[in-house]
Amino acid sequence: MFKKVADIKTSDQLDLPVPDAKFETVVVQPSEYQKEMVQDLSERAAKVHAGVVDSSEDNMLCITSDGRKIGLDQRLMNPLLPDDPNSKLNACVENVFRIWQDGTPDKVTQLLFCDMSTPKNDGTFNVYDDIRKKLEARGVPHEEIAFIHDADTEAKKKELFAKVRNGQVRVLLGSTQKMGAGTNVQDRLIAVHHLDVGWRPADLTQRNGRIIRQGNRNKEVQIYNYVTEGTFDAYLWQTLENKQKFISQVMTSKSPVRSCDDVDEQTLSYAEVKALCAGDSRIKEKMDLDIDVAKLKVLKADFRSKQYRLEDQLLKYFPREMEQQQSNIEGFQKDVETVAAHQHPKDGFAGMTVAGKTYMEKADAGEAILAVCKKANAVEGYPLGSYRGFQMELSFDSFSREFNIALKGNMTHRVPIGSDVRGNLIRLDNALNNIPAKLEQAQVKMETLKQQQEAAREEVGKPFPQEDELAEKSARLAELDAALNMENGSPAERETAETGQESEDREERNSGTGERRSVLADLKQKAGQVPPPRRESDRSREEAL
Repeated sequence: MFKKVADIKTSDQLDLPVPDAKFETVVVQPSEYQKEMVQDLSERAAKVHAGVVDSSEDNMLCITSDGRKIGLDQRLMNPLLPDDPNSKLNACVENVFRIWQDGTPDKVTQLLFCDMSTPKNDGTFNVYDDIRKKLEARGVPHEEIAFIHDADTEAKKKELFAKVRNGQVRVLLGSTQKMGAGTNVQDRLIAVHHLDVGWRPADLTQRNGRIIRQGNRNKEVQIYNYVTEGTFDAYLWQTLENKQKFISQVMTSKSPVRSCDDVDEQTLSYAEVKALCAGDSRIKEKMDLDIDVAKLKVLKADFRSKQYRLEDQLLKYFPREMEQQQSNIEGFQKDVETVAAHQHPKDGFAGMTVAGKTYMEKADAGEAILAVCKKANAVEGYPLGSYRGFQMELSFDSFSREFNIALKGNMTHRVPIGSDVRGNLIRLDNALNNIPAKLEQAQVKMETLKQQQEAAREEVGKPFPQEDELAEKSARLAELDAALNMENGSPAERETAETGQESEDREERNSGTGERRSVLADLKQKAGQVPPPRRESDRSREEAL
């Protein structure tokens, strides 16, 4: 029906003089930091699915966004992370510079598409400024690199596009929204680089349409897709592929052949069709019972699961958790004593040991911590030093994308750190001063566990409250199934066939000629020639119901 009203013209029909495009996928390996962060995405997703976190704190949209950032560059999660020389950002820079160098005589141009980490002009890390800085360091003139975001008016955009067409600007970076449809800069374009990918196939088509276009002087062009292995990149490309498969079935110059296999669960059995034609009220009752019994079975299964969980909690969870809380209470009490024994001198600093060196000034200690962050491999944990009677260990938390300092006494107290030299020292002191509050929380949790344990003992062993209703409705459903002969079709078929034959005879008698037949009788006679469904199909359908 869509083909009848839509005028679809595809590239194979138009045969336009456009360059031949060579596609190349550049696959890079993830860093250890990226692997850790991707692993934590699944844990976050499990928590969101389980409903243990509020949607304002974390949700699937945030997880997806973080997954795209991780695949693009790990510094988008934390700018203190190192610049991985094997990242796809650096692979792109190498390709752009090589093409720029080789194409200098002809002043060929290139487009870089990146929808995330656009320039903000506030000094924070972003992909655009990082690429420009690296290209300039290799010798590309500053004026030959431009961002589409700088052309914030139509006049500036027109001027920028003219510079790209004549080769004054040879590397243009932008997003799909700002540099997609309407961007006519194809004259000297030799390469397009996709650093990330969106959700819609149309976006990728618009990107590639900037170079595979009439008016391009180059006979062959290159399109690079950059993928970080083991990250969300593969998922995003697979999503695009699945969407494009469906779109291509409709938006095609050929005659589409479509089939729908998802109606199998909706099909009715032969006996049900006959009963419906005959207006049998039992079918309506059966359908209602199917729904009710299915709901009750789900409720019973959930009730049983809760009973099993309560039994498991009484046997394992509560004893284990109460033992752990008692250990925590004792550990916090000892740490409170350690903090009291290592107080700061009045208007002074207690001192800190970082990487084997003792610092008596806060600023020096804070600078030393940041220096270690940028040099040490903190994926597995790095021994940092000691502070106020606690050992310090530096690590990178891929879940929160932050560097942490673990203050280790009888208990471990993790403190996220940032780029503020003095602020990090304040955070460490606040964490130590907060230990009494943690002690109080552990004591409250112990009392809560005792109350929950008593409540579980009262609930375990109770019967399913709707057991009688389920048994009654299940028995009635079995009666109806037998009456309608869902599997074999013999009693109900005979009864219906006899009813049809009587109607047929009555029609013949009424006509006096023996030639007229009722429509219902005709349908039933034809239906009687259809072989009954296979037993396996019926069982699958019943299980689905």
